[in-house]
Amino acid sequence: MSGHVLNARRLLCPLPVIRTQDKVKTLQVGDVLTVECTDPGVMQDIPAWCRINGHRVLDTRVVDGEYVIVLEVG
Repeated sequence: MSGHVLNARRLLCPLPVIRTQDKVKTLQVGDVLTVECTDPGVMQDIPAWCRINGHRVLDTRVVDGEYVIVLEVG
């Protein structure tokens, strides 16, 4: 298992989800991806995408006005 960070700041829907999907395709099962965004819509969109695609959301939080989602590749 390894950790990765995706900078999806200043991207509007649906680009953060698309970039997350593209990044996950390059990762292994069990890898952890931290997605950093400025679009508040990701707080619903990325967890929904994870449920559909078999990934697990480990954490969601707001840090200094940015939205952070941590997911485990399934």
